[in-house]
Amino acid sequence: MKRYRVLDFGFDSRAWMLSEEIQPSWEPEVQALWRDNKARLRQQLLAEYGSFNFDTKVTNFIDFGRIPFSIFAFHNRFVDQIRRAVVMGAFYPALVASCALGERVLNHLVIALREDFRATVQYKRVRTKDSFDNWHLAIDTLQSWGVLLPEAASGFRNLHSIRVRAIHFRPEVDTNDRALALEAVACLLRIIEVQFGPAGHHPWLLPDMNGEDFIAKAAESLPFVRRIVLQNCRLVGPRHTLAFEDGRWIVKDDHAYEDREVSDDEFRELRKLAKAG
Repeated sequence: MKRYRVLDFGFDSRAWMLSEEIQPSWEPEVQALWRDNKARLRQQLLAEYGSFNFDTKVTNFIDFGRIPFSIFAFHNRFVDQIRRAVVMGAFYPALVASCALGERVLNHLVIALREDFRATVQYKRVRTKDSFDNWHLAIDTLQSWGVLLPEAASGFRNLHSIRVRAIHFRPEVDTNDRALALEAVACLLRIIEVQFGPAGHHPWLLPDMNGEDFIAKAAESLPFVRRIVLQNCRLVGPRHTLAFEDGRWIVKDDHAYEDREVSDDEFRELRKLAKAG
């Protein structure tokens, strides 16, 4: 009867809010609200990053972009550290860190999931290594296992090409480190959004759930879902409710459900009925 619902994820949209232009056509109270919110966000950044070259720091924060919705895995805390480097103007460290984090994510995925693919030809190529610096091997392996979504695989290949330009000596890096860093950041954030985002057109999510993210029943056994995504989910029935307390979602679901399996379509209908009534 129950399905897993994605509830543990992080995001940060402050860069988008700071970059949004207040339109003259907006209602006066809406304009005032936006001005207050922007002023409050700038005060947050001032406390976090300091007053020296503050306007430049705000520009760097905005240009870094929003941190997309993503489940908690092995990238979240390091993305914030990369943003701190960008904000402070440490562009080459941010560039190298973005590439290193991409490689770290690939390593995590291969090592965490490889035992689920022991019967594959690719397993023999990765079974004994503790780490992988061959991006193409890791990407090809994860793609052949159906772990990486196509856009994520393409993003990793693009990030690898940026890494080659950044790490192997090229004099032009001395003068375009900021542009390269922001290019690497954008590539990394898109990979995270595509592969680890809790919402969107992911094949493991139930469609047409009106903004709620549930795992399709057949997808529960997929290695990536079972070992990584479900760690950020709660098993709930169609009549459950949520309360946000102390910075996290609390599930309230003490209903006595029938002890039977339901199809995804039936679960969707039961959920709609529960919310309607």
